Amino acid sequence: MTEHEGYAVSSLAEMGEGYGFRKIRHELGVTAFGINAIVLPPDYETGIHYHDEQEETYFVHKGQVEFRFGDGTRHLLGPGGLVRVDAQTHRGMRNAGKGEAIVVIAGGKGGYVGRDGNAVDAASAHAPPGAP
Repeated sequence: MTEHEGYAVSSLAEMGEGYGFRKIRHELGVTAFGINAIVLPPDYETGIHYHDEQEETYFVHKGQVEFRFGDGTRHLLGPGGLVRVDAQTHRGMRNAGKGEAIVVIAGGKGGYVGRDGNAVDAASAHAPPGAP
């Protein structure tokens, strides 16, 4: 991992090997929301869970993943697939493919910040904030 003032750079490969969780939030020092990845072996099925307060968004990075919900529905998603789940909704997932699957999960509470981006002119693009 590379860490500098104001940012950190890494990869899932640098966060671990084999199957299981990659603690992205911890490794990169994310403080505004939760974010992890999970590497699932073929045919692996997670347990069903829900949260008290945290809404989650799932992004299928690699593989074929079936998402299961408390209402009995199932949805098969491939790379680029997205799922948003309310905190109290029961959910689980299964690697439905023949190879490993990778899912990135972001969770949070408290709402959207809104558009707070600011353009930087070319002359100061590489200067630290507040520099003349």
